[in-house]
Amino acid sequence: MKTLLTAMVASAAVLAAATSHADERLLIGSTSSSSSHYSYFVVVNQIINNQVEGVSSSVAETGATVDNLRRLGRNQIDMGLVTTNTGYHAYAGEEDFEGRPVDNRLLWVYTVAPQNAVMRQDAGVETFADLNGVRFNPGITGSATEKTTEAVMRTLGIEPDYVRGSTTDMVDAMKDGRVMGSVKSGVGERLDGSSMDIATFTPISVLSLDQEQADTLRSEMPDVAIVDVPEGAAEGIPAYTTWAFGVAVHAHPDMDEETAYQIVKAVMENPEPQVNAFAAMQDADMAKMTLEVGTVPLHAGAARYFEEQGYDIPDALQPAQ
Repeated sequence: MKTLLTAMVASAAVLAAATSHADERLLIGSTSSSSSHYSYFVVVNQIINNQVEGVSSSVAETGATVDNLRRLGRNQIDMGLVTTNTGYHAYAGEEDFEGRPVDNRLLWVYTVAPQNAVMRQDAGVETFADLNGVRFNPGITGSATEKTTEAVMRTLGIEPDYVRGSTTDMVDAMKDGRVMGSVKSGVGERLDGSSMDIATFTPISVLSLDQEQADTLRSEMPDVAIVDVPEGAAEGIPAYTTWAFGVAVHAHPDMDEETAYQIVKAVMENPEPQVNAFAAMQDADMAKMTLEVGTVPLHAGAARYFEEQGYDIPDALQPAQ
């Protein structure tokens, strides 16, 4: 009888432990349901539920990066969409998070957005230094592109004559010569649709950072990455160097290490459904992007996965204690 009772107690303990593990539930913060990024997170959610044993997750529609970081800080979500530049601001307690830092950890980057300074060829602007006094749009009003471009120009000591407006406003203004250039996020290593629209009838060029400018941004603006875009961003556009930020998945620092490891492993090893949901990921190397563009320490579970795959973790991304 005692043996039977002992066996029953042991079985109950095992069942309780298994049930506890199986009941681990995660909430993922995404963005507006009208965004293609929301579709990406729906697929990530499916991968987690199908591939990560003992974990179930669901997706919440949110206000994207800043909202997700604040929710992470309030323990309202476990992981979510974060642009790498704003993730750094939150981690360091800067910009919108001045005096109120949010501890957040990098899991992976799924796309990189080079910031392309597209110019009319007849503007006579061949370098960033030539932008002084030139009518120039730093990015659509209220966007991360606008804010980041202004910070880059201040850091480099360049003072364009800024013109504000929406994407439609700036496309029309560049076509008729009221504005000489505009910064737009690229789609992977290609120019975005609005830039291609301008190029249809207006010859364009893309400015490139020189080595000194690139080094200055690397040392003084750790919230952005410096990337080399190969020839062919559009027809006739040579290779160039510019600043960029990534769109990433960040997690709460208290996420279990094994859970983070299994999630990153599942995502890295199941790329096809992600590409189907978010075409800009075609041929993307997520591990490489993560280690090149990430701005905050990796979650220990994510770092373990990348190290097992033979990657070297940059000092800035080493897991924080």
